[in-house]
Amino acid sequence: MTLNELKYIVAVARARHFGRAAEACFISQPTLSVAVRKLERELGVELFERRQGEVTVTPVGEQVVAQAQRVLEEAGVIREIVEHGRDQLAAPLRIGAIYTIGPYLFPHLISELTQRAPQMPLVIEENYTHVLAEKLKQGEVDAILISLPFQEHGILTVPLYEEYFVALVPASHPLNEKEKLSIEDISQEKVLLLGSGHCFRDQVLEICPDCMRKHNLAEGSMLADLEGSSLETIRYMVASGMGVTILPCSAAGADRFSQRLVSIKRFKDVNPSRIVALAWRKSFPRPQAIDVLRQAVNASQLSCIKHLD
Repeated sequence: MTLNELKYIVAVARARHFGRAAEACFISQPTLSVAVRKLERELGVELFERRQGEVTVTPVGEQVVAQAQRVLEEAGVIREIVEHGRDQLAAPLRIGAIYTIGPYLFPHLISELTQRAPQMPLVIEENYTHVLAEKLKQGEVDAILISLPFQEHGILTVPLYEEYFVALVPASHPLNEKEKLSIEDISQEKVLLLGSGHCFRDQVLEICPDCMRKHNLAEGSMLADLEGSSLETIRYMVASGMGVTILPCSAAGADRFSQRLVSIKRFKDVNPSRIVALAWRKSFPRPQAIDVLRQAVNASQLSCIKHLD
């Protein structure tokens, strides 16, 4: 049993296809197939059910693949310990962030990290929470910035800051007559939301369930027109007069692209917010890199947030 063989069965389990697994491992399909068969003979079990154009992992195969993933992660830790043992800040740090955090925090964070750890550039990825969580567990990223709640086995999580929500309305909207808005004020309007899969969408609907219900009942098929693929898209839609929205405060005036087109409004009676946190594997061998990353976030000049650590 070799690490390569374990790598191959993990690849097959992910791809559910020998050809695609071979491409992911940069080897030929016959080479991969022979290696998997060799491992199955050595273990005395069938790890995969092979059918025309389809591969299914057997019940015992699921357990073996899960253990193989853990073994590969630990082997990766050994390599990282050797590579970074002398200076934990002298190699790239792979960091992921959800779509509603990355674009607004990274410009500040990179500037701070350049001063604190000039030999530790960031390899950045933006994605959904569930995708980043899986990549973190598999060792494809070193740390991720997400919104709480977040809990995964073998993962350490520390809150970094609390970020408040604000309303964004077109500059000519009647709501501008009010100094502060209520959630009810917003729920009576056309509310622009992120699409499904974004945790921030769920947080908005948690504080304003009528933001969705009103349009389900009144707009029907028009609901899709009230969704945006990113916070930036939603900001432009508000500026064009399409509707109103609720945003994290860091995103509300991200580039001050046209203050005469939109207005930022605080809420009265409520103070909705989210907790942004940093998560990393317990086994990650560069704790100094995590410490410097936390320090850089704390020093970042984001407006309207409250640091927690």
